[in-house]
Amino acid sequence: MQAKWSLQQWLEYLEGIHHRPIDMGLERVRAVAETLDLLHPTAKVITVGGTNGKGSTVRYLEQMCLAAGITVATYTSPHLVKYTERVRVNGYELSEADHVQAFCAIEKARSDVSLTYFEFGTLAAVWLCQRYKPEVIVLEVGLGGRFDAVNIIDPDVSVVTSVGVDHIEFLGSDREQISFEKAGIYRGDKPAICGDPKPPQPLLAHARAIQAELYCVGTDFYATQTNESFDFFGPVSNWFGLPLPSLPFANALTALAAVQLSGLAVDANHAAAGLSRAQLTGRFEIVQTQPTVILDVGHNPHATEFLAQRLQALFANRRVVAVCGMLKDKEHRATLAPLKTTIKHWYLASLPGDRGTSAEHLMQALVPHAVANAQVTAKIDSELAGEIGCYSDPVAAFTQAKADVSNDDVIVCFGSFLTVAALQQHLSGQANTKV
Repeated sequence: MQAKWSLQQWLEYLEGIHHRPIDMGLERVRAVAETLDLLHPTAKVITVGGTNGKGSTVRYLEQMCLAAGITVATYTSPHLVKYTERVRVNGYELSEADHVQAFCAIEKARSDVSLTYFEFGTLAAVWLCQRYKPEVIVLEVGLGGRFDAVNIIDPDVSVVTSVGVDHIEFLGSDREQISFEKAGIYRGDKPAICGDPKPPQPLLAHARAIQAELYCVGTDFYATQTNESFDFFGPVSNWFGLPLPSLPFANALTALAAVQLSGLAVDANHAAAGLSRAQLTGRFEIVQTQPTVILDVGHNPHATEFLAQRLQALFANRRVVAVCGMLKDKEHRATLAPLKTTIKHWYLASLPGDRGTSAEHLMQALVPHAVANAQVTAKIDSELAGEIGCYSDPVAAFTQAKADVSNDDVIVCFGSFLTVAALQQHLSGQANTKV
């Protein structure tokens, strides 16, 4: 019967097959991977972890490989619109039928082993990647690193893009504890890259303890930048006159270091072409003009600090308003704080489900003494640059924002993959997102 299920039926099934949505540990997922002979791929494996910047780093690596004529499969999560976004082979999403076939294989192999939605999906993604026999597989860590399902595969190169405070109930309450979890993807005698300019000591200590070949941004690789290009001084060679990418620049440096240390036949010309072609949905993505509408999946303090910097650099003389919806397990106050002086009006949205948080809770995170409900707009004091409104969902918040602004204004929509996906559905008419 399951062989005849649609992808949507499989996804609904996966929602309920484990007693909790996140269950840290590798024993169960490794046991199923051993049954399917997935633990030792013939491809070169690059694993990408970190608090922010994973998706753009994966896309840079993918595009540089393709520019060099190297076949590559990638696994990322979560998706924004369609589940099929999670696995790409040579830059293209696979069909729903491919994913259904993979799910059938995992279901048959797991027997009575209980798997979470993410663990099941990760095994299916690895099964699909290996089925297409690429030369390179790039895997994105979902949460943390040490106990993430991706970490059952030993990488040839590991990247930690950044270390910020996120998922504190699973990873720890500060950068030091979290960095140790992120460093769990490093391997002894293998290149281990850190793209955080101030790496916490536990990450450095763990890399030394396992005798990983650690390369840190700012010391082992760095760049000098002009208005239109940059020179990369890498761990293996120096590449000059590379184009400035549209995705975050810092993540380009970690991707360049990773591709050099991988031993792949990628030269400066391939790198330049890959950087130019790399695009990623929902990462400071301008989807409309007049007014300018930006979608950004940033949902933690590190991400919103970067978001605030970009808004100030690009739209210093324009009015910027925000549509924001967040999940319950995020650091709301610290995430919203970097944007307080930039945003002129907040359109706060409630998100559904057990993990969603209410617009009123976000208002309390912005201004603890503010009082409002979904029907009230509260005038805010000098703590903020403008006003706050609370709405039932992201589409309602966005609709009101569009009605209020002029063509010269900017609407930035952020706070969660779910927020961005809901607005993509509103703008394009399709969505199916799972975090």
